[in-house]
Amino acid sequence: MKVLLTGGAGFIGSHLAEALLAQGDSVISLDDLSTGSLENLEAIKANPKFTSVTGSILDAQLVEKLISSVDGVMHFAAAVGVQKILRDPQGSLLTNIQGSEIILSIAARLKKRALLASSSEVYGINAKMPLTEDSERVPGDPMITRWTYSEAKAIDESLARTLFEKENFKVSIVRLFNTVGPRQSAAYGMVIPTFFKAALKGEDLVIHGDGTQQRVFGYISDAISGILALWNSEAGYGEVFNVGGFEETSINNLAKRIIEMTGSKSRISYLSYQELAKQGFEDVSRRVPDTSKLSQRTNWRATHSLEDILQKTFQSLTVK
Repeated sequence: MKVLLTGGAGFIGSHLAEALLAQGDSVISLDDLSTGSLENLEAIKANPKFTSVTGSILDAQLVEKLISSVDGVMHFAAAVGVQKILRDPQGSLLTNIQGSEIILSIAARLKKRALLASSSEVYGINAKMPLTEDSERVPGDPMITRWTYSEAKAIDESLARTLFEKENFKVSIVRLFNTVGPRQSAAYGMVIPTFFKAALKGEDLVIHGDGTQQRVFGYISDAISGILALWNSEAGYGEVFNVGGFEETSINNLAKRIIEMTGSKSRISYLSYQELAKQGFEDVSRRVPDTSKLSQRTNWRATHSLEDILQKTFQSLTVK
């Protein structure tokens, strides 16, 4: 296939571009480089089946031209990361809602197959774990800036589903849970690269809240294999699938393991939720994915333990 990949210069997008090329597809990456980087594409920039286009998903004319030239669209462009959302909530909403509306509507009209990247954020503050695709969405207070990303992704999913129902749009949706690995930036509040960056500099590892929050992290190669397992099948049009890891940990434990792994003299410090609330931040105590639906449909499963994830991430930061 020839695939348009939005957000192709980003953390997940660049790994996905490499994987698509490896299976013989041609890839056009569309990225405005606001959070992505051309450095992420160094390994594939000379590949004759790869084209990098710098531009915005809000440019409907450009988007239509590119979608007209491909067989399918994988939409991964988004304003991501808690810090970016808190700094620019209005711009983030515009990108995540209007940009997705442009991509999905044009793809549906031109009868191009599509895959939409969504997020575990859509589950909001639902405390019943593990989260399945049928779990109730419990949205946080829309007056709290933290939840603008969740609202936007829920709207994106609803639009994709509506286009599937009304126009027989061949679209699938993946909800990604805490995906980590090489090329992930600490600039936007992603916890594992942020902790590693601090530990390697001997700075405090700052935990939001009391650190008892529980999370499950998935490795980038597991996420990519899950995405491609769905993309390469005919299963799941109009449906949503969780993609994530399997080993649960507390943020306290995560920080301690990273300090030990790096041999750092860093300490752990805490930023209270009261202080964070002033910035428009709210957290959830636990978020654990149930990925059995994707496994049952495609035989995919995550294979990387937390120890493996941390070791591989650490190695990517220290070995050039």
